[in-house]
Amino acid sequence: MPNHAYDLIRESDLWPAETVLEAQIARVQAALGDAIDGSITYVFHDDAAVHVLNREWRGFDKPTNVLSFPDGDMGDDNIIHLGDVILAHETLVREAAELGISFDDHLTHLLLHGTLHILGYDHIDDADAQVMESLEIRILEGFGIKNPYQDGAKPLD
Repeated sequence: MPNHAYDLIRESDLWPAETVLEAQIARVQAALGDAIDGSITYVFHDDAAVHVLNREWRGFDKPTNVLSFPDGDMGDDNIIHLGDVILAHETLVREAAELGISFDDHLTHLLLHGTLHILGYDHIDDADAQVMESLEIRILEGFGIKNPYQDGAKPLD
């Protein structure tokens, strides 16, 4: 039986209350269903912290919207820790404004995107990007969120 455990770490006061974030996480995890068999840690940070992580782990000297760090180690609770999804508040807010979408819709997309990376999806080559983006589009559509890749929008990095 799949386990949908998660930890939420709110490192920046810029983020909404934990109850709001928990609702968004639960929504994404429910949509992915049995694909999640382990725990994921969601960290809600600011641009400065994500900038450092992005530089140290990816070699990009700038903040980014979401980082995913797959894991796979067994926790003390005998649940596999699938990985960490880390989000940058200011980048999310700026991108939502640039895209003309709500903060909540963009947050949902980034949580989904980061979680899919933890589950092994990627968009390095065109074929993999097509699979991942199609899944994102279908799930977001189920939430009433428009296709984030339409109208020439740039794919997430």
